[in-house]
Amino acid sequence: MKYDSSYLMHYFKNFFGEFKEFAVKGNVIDLAVGLIIGTAFNNVVQSLVKDIILPPIGLLLHRVDFSNLFVNLSGEHFTSVADAQKAGAPTINYGLFINTIISFIVTAFAVFLVVRWMNAMRRRREAGKDQGPSTKSCPFCFSDISIKATRCPQCTSTLL
Repeated sequence: MKYDSSYLMHYFKNFFGEFKEFAVKGNVIDLAVGLIIGTAFNNVVQSLVKDIILPPIGLLLHRVDFSNLFVNLSGEHFTSVADAQKAGAPTINYGLFINTIISFIVTAFAVFLVVRWMNAMRRRREAGKDQGPSTKSCPFCFSDISIKATRCPQCTSTLL
């Protein structure tokens, strides 16, 4: 199937116009901001786990440093994961894995709290939209009265 140059120009013009509309609407900007905030949040969570949560747990477990818990598969003796990695020895770093699991749990809990808060805000907003007017005007004295009223408290007229 052959396409002439005017058709291709029209196609690409529409394609790039649609992309420009997508980018300008804010979708790309929102995504970029979310990514930047997510990265910063990850750094905060990593520090929280490494510097605040794990030291007391390590102290309770007789001064265990989780970041240096590993199984050396080479048979040589190394005092830390860093020493084993410098030597190129194969290791199973289960202490770092424990740190990662704790980081994941803290991050998941924080995201849960944010989503829970946003859902509560959305429910409140939707509840406000669903409610109709709560007052009506009395046709006789024009004062605002409850929508459920059958008699006006101001002029005592019977309402229908």
